[in-house]
Amino acid sequence: MRFILFSLSLLFFISCKTETAQKLTNISDYDEYLAVSKIDTTSKYFEIWNKKIEADSSQFLSFGIVAGEYNRYFKNTGDIKFLKKAEKSLKKAVDVANIGKSGYLRALARNYISQHRFREALVLADSARYIGSGVKESQALLFDIHIELGNYDVAKKYLDSTENLSSFGYLIRVAKWNDYKGDLDTTIRFMEKAMAKAESSKNKNLLIWSYTNLADYYGHAGRIEDSYNHYLKTLQLDPKNAYAKKGIAWIVFSHEKNPQEALRILDAVTKNNKAPDYLLLKSEIAEYMGNELASIEYMEEYFKVIKDNSLYHMYSAYTIPLYLDITEQYNKALVLAKQEVANRATPEAYSLLANTYLKLGEIDMALQITDEHIADKTFEPAILYRAAEVYRAAGETGKVATIKKELVGAFYELGPIMENKIVSL
Repeated sequence: MRFILFSLSLLFFISCKTETAQKLTNISDYDEYLAVSKIDTTSKYFEIWNKKIEADSSQFLSFGIVAGEYNRYFKNTGDIKFLKKAEKSLKKAVDVANIGKSGYLRALARNYISQHRFREALVLADSARYIGSGVKESQALLFDIHIELGNYDVAKKYLDSTENLSSFGYLIRVAKWNDYKGDLDTTIRFMEKAMAKAESSKNKNLLIWSYTNLADYYGHAGRIEDSYNHYLKTLQLDPKNAYAKKGIAWIVFSHEKNPQEALRILDAVTKNNKAPDYLLLKSEIAEYMGNELASIEYMEEYFKVIKDNSLYHMYSAYTIPLYLDITEQYNKALVLAKQEVANRATPEAYSLLANTYLKLGEIDMALQITDEHIADKTFEPAILYRAAEVYRAAGETGKVATIKKELVGAFYELGPIMENKIVSL
């Protein structure tokens, strides 16, 4: 009876929330940033340094500069080919550099992190640390890699080894650590300190990084207006920033329940940015609108884009749920989930593996993985929801009810489609 009352009150809460959601966005705030213009993927500056590479393969400084430009093109377009070209340039720099080799090793390691090649990144970071130049930078990089790998105790040691409250790099890593621990208030406090550092330095790249990350954290904390304002601040600095536009589209969709406008924003983004995750968001919005055909078409386009082997590996965490919930290709999901765990033994990777076993009918295996590798090890709502599905199948109703109460506060983060799924747990 208590469960029924809880469900009814939850439904009432959702209904009221949907009806009274305050409209925070204004088209006039961001419409000018949606104008579609071709993104430059070359410049005189780039061509000068690129010619130096062609003329003399020992110009290791040129390799680093060209790689930096390729990284910028990748961020602007989402096109994996630029990330791979940056990798090629950095590999050449590592090969020819005698001075500053550790810096190029770290740069190549960060490239591998972007490609989700975390174990290869670790080898490079260890090599950079062994050389000895830029020790603090190598320690910070090793924190980044180990937290991605799920080696949290090791990551904490590297974080402690770089302690410096006046350092932007340290502040953002302390924020990330507290986010992992589930302490969102502390996370935001440190990120705000990092933002203040960026603002005093007037460093555009650090400002953009600070604003977008704070916007995300504010959204997680339910501070939607603050989130929106920081995405706008990002666009004022970088009018073509696709990530900020995606963030605004999510606010319009999840908070304001205006899927048509959210799709209009994303349509402008995907004219130039080819990152596959935008297609999945468009698919989710179309599903919410009841347009099943459009939802499927966006999903099919996603699968076409990730046919490239590099992308297929990078987007495993997106692809596995599609295999489980949409295409029902459970064996394909199992192969990918095992690879994901081998690549990074995080609660997220294990949750995908557990849910794959659940779909295959191996409930005991799914329960064992959930108990050993997920329970009490993460606060991420999407992972907790998957854990609740396993516990429900295993008949552990008490654990399901506990998780369900936590997820009530995550409706905005998980999106409108998940609200009904949470209620039905």
